[in-house]
Amino acid sequence: MSEERPPSDAAQEETADEVRVDEAHATDADAWATACAEDLAEEQARRRAQHGPPPGSAAEELRKLVDAVADKLSGIQSPLFGAVASGTAQQMVNQVVQQARAAVEPVIERNPDVFDHLAAAGTELLAAYRSAVETQERRWTTRDTGSRDEEPGPGEHIDLD
Repeated sequence: MSEERPPSDAAQEETADEVRVDEAHATDADAWATACAEDLAEEQARRRAQHGPPPGSAAEELRKLVDAVADKLSGIQSPLFGAVASGTAQQMVNQVVQQARAAVEPVIERNPDVFDHLAAAGTELLAAYRSAVETQERRWTTRDTGSRDEEPGPGEHIDLD
């Protein structure tokens, strides 16, 4: 049978020192994480104040676009129809706006991720188009800097004097 001896005072002090060091490291790591989080929050608040709120998802932006277009169409007063027909024209515009909203809203509700995917695909297509156009423009604009008089062309020069 082995007897367990109580740890000596030096061993107890060493263990306590290790615990204090571990606590200090944990506190330092927490302080660092807290400071980083505070800095990030301040930077985000500064950017929001400077640039406004960040854009929402593509589905939210499409919904905002539909609402803005509907508001503009509803607010148009057409002088072409005259006073008599303007009421009828306004009713037709309102009906078209309501039908457009009724058609768009269910699609947005069912497939919000599709719009994010389409927005990302559009960004990639735009980048590919820009790359292709820049390459083509470089081919068109890159010329030798020498003068044309120095380089004889494929034809023969005839002196008329």
